[in-house]
Amino acid sequence: MSSSLRRGVLAAAAIAFSVASLAACGAGNDAQTLEIKPDNAATSVGNIKIQNAIVITQPDLESTGPAAISATFFNSGTTAETLESITLPGTGKEAELKPAKGGSLSIPAGGSLVLGGKDNATAMLPSSREAVRDGNAQKVTFTFSKTGDVSLRAFVVPAKHYFAEWGPTEVPAAPGGSASPSGSPSGSPSGSPAGTESPAAGETPGGHESPGTPTDAASASATAGAGAGRLSPRRTAVRKGGTSWEVPPFAFVVRGRLTARTCSPGRGP
Repeated sequence: MSSSLRRGVLAAAAIAFSVASLAACGAGNDAQTLEIKPDNAATSVGNIKIQNAIVITQPDLESTGPAAISATFFNSGTTAETLESITLPGTGKEAELKPAKGGSLSIPAGGSLVLGGKDNATAMLPSSREAVRDGNAQKVTFTFSKTGDVSLRAFVVPAKHYFAEWGPTEVPAAPGGSASPSGSPSGSPSGSPAGTESPAAGETPGGHESPGTPTDAASASATAGAGAGRLSPRRTAVRKGGTSWEVPPFAFVVRGRLTARTCSPGRGP
C-alpha cells in the first residue's frame, strides 16, 4: 500500500471516529433539556397528564362576571376517564362544567380533551373576583373518574390579548357606566313661537321697512332670493320712469326682469 493511500485511510477513520463520539453526546432519557419545565402549569398523575392549565378572569377589574378555566388533558391509559369536577381549595368555589356541543367530558384512551376555547368543553367560575386574583398562582384540583384528584397551581390572567379567545364567553359591562338614553322624543313642536309675527308685504324679516318706491336694483335684490326661474311668493313693487308696477303673486322673475304678465300702471292684479 502506498503512503498516499495509507494517509487517505487514516483520515477516513479519524472522521468516522469523531462522528461516532459526537453522536454519543446526543440527548438521552436523562438529557438536561428534559428537566426544563414550561411557564404554564403542567403535571401528570398515573395515566393522566394536564398541560396549559390557566384561570382566565374578566378583562375589566371592576367586572364581577365569571372566570374560565382552560387546560388540556391527555390519557395514556387503555381505558377512558371522565373529568368529574374542578374545585379551588380554600375558596369553596367549584367550576360549572359543560361539555362541548355533541360531546362529553370523557378523555378517551390514548386521546385528549381540551377545556376552554371556541367549540370546546367549558369550566366557568361564577363571581370570579371573590375567589381569584389576577397575577396569582391559584391552586386548582381536577377530579377524574379513575385517577382521582390531580392538583396544580395555575396562573390567573385577565382575558386580554392572546387569552381573550380562551376567556369567559360572558363579559358583562363594568358597573358605574353611564346609561345611554333609550328611545327618541315623541311628537314635534307645533305652531310657531309665541310673539313672532310674519313680516307684512313691503317689510323685511328683520323688522326694517323697505322703501315704498324701490328702484330697479332694489327690486332685483328683493327677488334675488327666489333665484332665476323660481316663483316669487308675494307682490313686488317696481318703479320705473315714475310709474308704479305691481307684480302679481307667483310671477316669474329672471335676473330681476318680469317674465309673466303684469298689471297695467296704477291697477291691481
